[in-house]
Amino acid sequence: MAAMVTVPSSTSASAAATAAALGEVEDEGLLASLFRDRFPEAQWRERPDVGRYLRELSGSGLERLRREPERLAEERAQLLQQTRDLAFANYKTFIRGAECTERIHRLFGDVEASLGRLLDRLPSFQQSCRNFVKEAEEISSNRRMNTLTLNRHTEILEILEIPQLMDTCVRNSYYEEALELAAYVRRLERKYFSIPVIQGIVNEVRRSMQLMLSQLIQQLRTNIQLPACLRVIGFLRRMDIFTEAELRVKFLQARDAGLRSILTAIPNDDPYFHITKTIEACRVHLFDIITQYRAIFSDEDPLLYPAMGEHTINESAIFHGWVLQKVSQFLQVLETDLHQGIGGRLDSLLGQCMYFGLSFSRVGADFRGQLAPVFQRVAISTFQKAIQEAVEKFQDEMNSYTLISAPAILGSSNLPAAVPVTQPGTLQPPMVLLDFPPLACFLNNILVAFNDLRLCCPIALVQDVTGALEDALAKVTKVIMAFHRAEEAAFSSGEQELFFQFCTVFLEDLVPYLNRCLQVLFPPDQIAQALGIPPSQLSKYGNLGHVNIGVVQEPLASILPKKDTVCLDEEAPAPYLPAPAPELPSEEPGLEPATAASPEQGQEQVESAEPLQADVPGADTYLDIPSVGVRVASTGKTGSPRGEAAEAFMRGNSRGNPQPLM
Repeated sequence: MAAMVTVPSSTSASAAATAAALGEVEDEGLLASLFRDRFPEAQWRERPDVGRYLRELSGSGLERLRREPERLAEERAQLLQQTRDLAFANYKTFIRGAECTERIHRLFGDVEASLGRLLDRLPSFQQSCRNFVKEAEEISSNRRMNTLTLNRHTEILEILEIPQLMDTCVRNSYYEEALELAAYVRRLERKYFSIPVIQGIVNEVRRSMQLMLSQLIQQLRTNIQLPACLRVIGFLRRMDIFTEAELRVKFLQARDAGLRSILTAIPNDDPYFHITKTIEACRVHLFDIITQYRAIFSDEDPLLYPAMGEHTINESAIFHGWVLQKVSQFLQVLETDLHQGIGGRLDSLLGQCMYFGLSFSRVGADFRGQLAPVFQRVAISTFQKAIQEAVEKFQDEMNSYTLISAPAILGSSNLPAAVPVTQPGTLQPPMVLLDFPPLACFLNNILVAFNDLRLCCPIALVQDVTGALEDALAKVTKVIMAFHRAEEAAFSSGEQELFFQFCTVFLEDLVPYLNRCLQVLFPPDQIAQALGIPPSQLSKYGNLGHVNIGVVQEPLASILPKKDTVCLDEEAPAPYLPAPAPELPSEEPGLEPATAASPEQGQEQVESAEPLQADVPGADTYLDIPSVGVRVASTGKTGSPRGEAAEAFMRGNSRGNPQPLM
């Protein structure tokens, strides 16, 4: 029962509270509508006493509402009176309060001004605070870094000493350790590339690597052996600075610089000494360089061919081009020294050059074929110069020659018909030339030129030698004709006869003797063999190995008796037929085979012959017995590589190719 009674009471309380809340809401709405014009809603809502008073009025009766204005007026008057009494009783307090208020007002103004200034300075102060905080953070960070640096001092010191250690290793040639340091620095650079200290270390290490590169290249410029070259090239490859083609070029450039320094140190005062030392240096050092290059670099075809469109470099052409350049430079130096003059040692130099070229054949760079034109040009140039000098000396002799004395042939004053003429098949110079000093001197000079040419006389020079000799004889003929024109008017009958004998000896003795010398220098059978034709057909290819006597005789035919001309035509030899081996008189040493002779033997033959003095007043000429029949094929022993190479050169380099000889 008690429980049943409790439930209705709680229900009635909640209903009453709800009704009261609804009543307050209705009163507020009513007050808001009544006093909308006199009291704004926001004003009485903010002042609780106004709201309570209004609610109290709304709950009063009519009578009370009528008395309420009077009560309010009385209460107002009472409050005014109390206020006056309070003011009169406490006027001093009010005065002090007013003064305090005024002073407070002024102080508030000062505070407001100070506050304004403070507000103006607050942004800068705020920025300063931020800067302070930032600097404090930086200081704190630096302190942490310094602490960490102090803890890692040993490791950092090792890294900072890398450039100094690298420089020490490079300067002391510890290249293996230097390459390890460089690899470690490259790893540091990839990992800490943004750190300035690491960048500085990398730059210093790169400078040390450049110094190491210079030292390695400088080592290649010296005379180092193959193991050292392999070690240097291995270091250069590990440095990864050059590509394979660039490394080959750099190797050849450095080794070439070393070779040039050796060649430059050779004195060039004596051309023969210079070229022999150059040959020796080039043969030794070039062979070493080629051997080292082939041991270090491979010119075999690559296992993997490049992709389509990718640029490729023919690396084998680098080496071949360099070898070709070196051979060309050697040939230029050889030709320059040969033109400067090496005396009568052309055969010795030919043997050395041939041996040089033969040694290079082992490395596939045989250049002996390039030597033949060089020696041919020098040989023919030297011969032409000697022939020109002989013609000039003959002209000088003829300018001062007079036909005053009778010829004294072997101490006799008889006519030349009684003089023993040169027997066929011998190389004894005609003794009749002793009666005419200009002709004797001319023949001596020609024989000297033949003896010099014999040292290096390839078959390919037969046309040039024959042409040079024909030109010289033509000039001699012109000199004789000029002498005749100048002296003909003053000739006596005896002088006229002597002049005829002079011309007859020139045509019948000197010119045929020169033809025999040419046949010994250039045997017709060897010329025919070089051309690949029978000896009987040699005449079809012009005057090869003999002088055309008709061309020399033609200018003199007008001043010589007719019978002499006919006699000359009858006795003219047939030079195109194979000539028998000429034999010297019994008192002279016999001719040896071409391959068994040497320059020393030839010189002994020339020196062993006693010169025949001409029994003519004022004639200082003499005749040498030339050993032109001996052709030197080598400067070494028979069968040596140098001798075989020189012998091949002497046989000519145009076998089976007659065109250059035409």
